[in-house]
Amino acid sequence: MSRVVSWLQHHENRMFCWVNQRLQHSILDHLFNLITHLGGATMTILIALCLYFFGQGSWKLAGLHCCVALALSHIPVAIMKRVYPRLRPYLVLPDTNTCKKPLTDHSFPSGHTTAFFSIALPLVYSQPWLSPILLPLAFFVAISRIYLGLHYPSDCLVGSLIATTAVFATAPLFG
Repeated sequence: MSRVVSWLQHHENRMFCWVNQRLQHSILDHLFNLITHLGGATMTILIALCLYFFGQGSWKLAGLHCCVALALSHIPVAIMKRVYPRLRPYLVLPDTNTCKKPLTDHSFPSGHTTAFFSIALPLVYSQPWLSPILLPLAFFVAISRIYLGLHYPSDCLVGSLIATTAVFATAPLFG
């Protein structure tokens, strides 16, 4: 079993280094520093609440779905961060590029990725025409977390899976 884990860790580190070190460019630095904030608590809660309080019809219902999925998805995130205290990659891997004020809490799973997927997917469910915009944006929020040296690829993958599960588990409540 340890050989499998070692193999997976080695390949994940390679994937991380490819995104974090090989893709470096000043334009991407600015772009990913902006995009990453879309998955932050302030932005995702604001979007969900604005849709609910100011939206009408299907937009209001989508906003409520966003609120529920966002709250529900962060329960396992909070538990997993305590149960699996994984150090952030910039603290473990040498030569990691990171942002100016890197986070110091545990990295597994990615809360930013979970949060953005938790608001993007209910909107796509409600308004399918938004999928060509929101799905790539959700992917780029996840990539930005790796690019900025804050998460491993599996942190982002698990975050997106938690959000997807929360959204689909609650979807029947919202039509």
